[in-house]
Amino acid sequence: MNAAADQPETHCADVPGGRVWPAVSIIMPVLDEERHLAEAVAGVMAQDYPGETELVLALGPSRDRTNEIARGLAAEDPRVRLVDNPAGRTPAGLNAALAAARHNIIVRVDGHGVLCEGYIRTAVQVLEQTGAANVGGIMHAEGQTDFEQAVARAYTSRFGLGGGRFHIGGEAGPADTVYLGVFRREVLDKLGGFDEHFQRAQDWELNHRIRAAGETVWFTPELSVRYRPRPDLRSLARQFLKTGQWRREVVRRYPETASPRYLAAPVVTAGVAGGTLAGLAAAVGAPGWLAIGWLAPAGYAAGVLVAGLSGGRGLPPRARAWLPGVLATMHLTWGTGFIIGVRPRQGARSPEALEHAPR
Repeated sequence: MNAAADQPETHCADVPGGRVWPAVSIIMPVLDEERHLAEAVAGVMAQDYPGETELVLALGPSRDRTNEIARGLAAEDPRVRLVDNPAGRTPAGLNAALAAARHNIIVRVDGHGVLCEGYIRTAVQVLEQTGAANVGGIMHAEGQTDFEQAVARAYTSRFGLGGGRFHIGGEAGPADTVYLGVFRREVLDKLGGFDEHFQRAQDWELNHRIRAAGETVWFTPELSVRYRPRPDLRSLARQFLKTGQWRREVVRRYPETASPRYLAAPVVTAGVAGGTLAGLAAAVGAPGWLAIGWLAPAGYAAGVLVAGLSGGRGLPPRARAWLPGVLATMHLTWGTGFIIGVRPRQGARSPEALEHAPR
């Protein structure tokens, strides 16, 4: 099987010209993105969009050369503007960039994502054709090392993240959420922008509020963004632990959003943990029947191994060998994060506060 055939296409549909195109602001929060920032900015600057564009980078307190690189990029291209994000958190950076943005269409981009050719042009046309408040497409995970290739495959596998359209593709139409997004500015202003309480999952939470306000979130497979996965197991585990914590926070605030897809990982994690504890208890003198608990982690390990090896067809041998461990890390850290949740944090700026922020 060809590995490339398993991945979503990374090109965008061509859109005819001959019209006046609205001005667009691209907003990008960046923190510790030394490795990928120049590539991400180049992907924005290379867009063939016929209208006026600007790119607003919200600079967090990076510990690497990210801000130095950003200043160099701004010096080279007057379309690149810089704003400060002293909090360093993604939603705070998005709101800071949004407050500085000058145009009525807002394109969100991350510092480790690369827009496909024609992304903005296609997104603007779909936004206008559908009347949606937000349109987005596919997060096309693409790894460079063997480990990153395994993570990228897990992202696009039904065994990895559950098969959402923005991971594996699908038909165009209304959606619960999309990757990143291209927004009508008036809707963001009306809703107060991104909720800074949500350090993760702020895009999902915003899209929920958009739909609750009677607006449409629209998915189209014509759009894709090349995403660079985490480079090692430790950073992947930290990412998914935090993602699980904040997805639990979304469910706490909006209980109606709980679904089998999001509850599967915490249920599996609890089962594996409970079975392991029961097996250990039997080994140190508790009733022998508790040893049956070992069936839970053993069954899960066997299932992940089979899923990883079957889902890794077409990958290089070392990447395929990584895949079962990557899947288990995603499932169990996400599930653990969901179970433990997050503590309330003081001082976050709410959407209502942003509503009154200076533009």
